Amino acid sequence: MASILKNLRLLSDPSRVRILLLLEREELSVTELQEILAMGQSRISTHLAQLKQAGLVEDRRIGKSILYRFMTTAHREFGHLLRVLRDAATEIPEAADDSQALKLVLGRRRDRMRAYFDGLAGKFGRHYVPGSSWKGLAEMLLALMPPLEIADLGAGEGTVSQLLARRAKRVIAVDNSEKMVEYGADLAQKHGVENLEYRRGDLEAVPIEDRSVDLAFFSQALHHAQHPERAVAEAWRILRPGGRIAVLDLMRHNFEDARDMYADLWLGFTEVEMSRFLEQAGFSNVETSVVHREEEAPHFETMLAVGTK
Repeated sequence: MASILKNLRLLSDPSRVRILLLLEREELSVTELQEILAMGQSRISTHLAQLKQAGLVEDRRIGKSILYRFMTTAHREFGHLLRVLRDAATEIPEAADDSQALKLVLGRRRDRMRAYFDGLAGKFGRHYVPGSSWKGLAEMLLALMPPLEIADLGAGEGTVSQLLARRAKRVIAVDNSEKMVEYGADLAQKHGVENLEYRRGDLEAVPIEDRSVDLAFFSQALHHAQHPERAVAEAWRILRPGGRIAVLDLMRHNFEDARDMYADLWLGFTEVEMSRFLEQAGFSNVETSVVHREEEAPHFETMLAVGTK
């Protein structure tokens, strides 16, 4: 009974409850726990040492990494305690995001090639290679794209819409700025782009019929939405079954001047937030990744999120 009381005192700390419930589900390193919990390394290491001393956590070394997990024997001895902790986690606001953050961390672990492509992306365009250019790659990808019906939501003057229209069956560009819509429509008419239609409308009330497009695309538009989750729900509404959503937007940042300089309502989003927007709207096969990091201050990062209806 003394050990149970001791463990109850130990687990009265919400952070240790979150750590233990995560480790009961998956082996994790200190670095991965940092990413999930948004805590400092020393704080997490202290909690792990206390849990390990109490016989609730064990570790094992793999190469240079140390992975922590819930003690196998503790499952038998403290199964009833775990049930109580799961109920207690509902009283910890941050714990609601832990499962989603764990999913993202495990996805990154499985995708070891991501680190390679991050390095490749950092070099591409910086060094001269005959015949290699972003324009060349863009032209190739456009040529491979099937003739889809696409909604470019928050299209601005429609630069991306006009590129997509070269290959798409139809593109509907939506923006709430009358001047942007007029400018884009005039430009499309001037260049004879007949499969591109501009419509004025709000991201949260898109002027497009239900189940009428194959791809809903947001390019640096979602952080201008009053309620981003409603904009994503609108994308779900207008997509046909099997249609896809693609979101390019900023990762969460602290550059407050963006509110005045760019009329940003949101200072970007975390991958957990973006995944939640898509999944709550009903999208499946949701994936997120950081696809670009700016070298100059304020070092904005761009996230890509995709999902299927």
